[in-house]
Amino acid sequence: MYLTLKLNARFQPKHRFELEDALQEILENKQMGEITGGGTAQNPDGEITYCDIEIYLVDEKPDSVSWLAELLDRMGIPKGSVLQGADREIQVGTLEGLAYYSNGVDLPDEVYKSCDINYVIEQMERAMEGIGHMYSYWEGNIYTALYFYGRSFDEMKRRIEPFIATYPLCRKCRIEQIA
Repeated sequence: MYLTLKLNARFQPKHRFELEDALQEILENKQMGEITGGGTAQNPDGEITYCDIEIYLVDEKPDSVSWLAELLDRMGIPKGSVLQGADREIQVGTLEGLAYYSNGVDLPDEVYKSCDINYVIEQMERAMEGIGHMYSYWEGNIYTALYFYGRSFDEMKRRIEPFIATYPLCRKCRIEQIA
């Protein structure tokens, strides 16, 4: 049977491919199916809104769809994702998402010259250690978005707030819950 996993995830194609590869390996090893395709949807400004993964699942095994849904939850995908097909939809996902938008145009030039977005990523990853990490990013005309997923949006936000309050590149940023 053919299914579509609609991911409530803002993954660039290369990051979606990483999930596809991991899922493909498990499906092959268990002889349960294979990945047959995938795609990425974007807003008019180019920001990713969601992605999907097309899956062929061997349906001769009992409860194969339930097995896949449980596997996806164990692998860690964002809440709000949906496994579609087989005449039904199953909500899947256990991770909450945090989007951090770094303002790329409204700060003094000196800030952009003296600060580094890679340092921001490093410090946020360190602050979120054990509860979440960065999965993907997007570079727009005004904002650079960093997408973090983990067990709690509130906890991830709470942990990065002290850094955001002190690092000049984080001024005029915004944070949104995305899963």
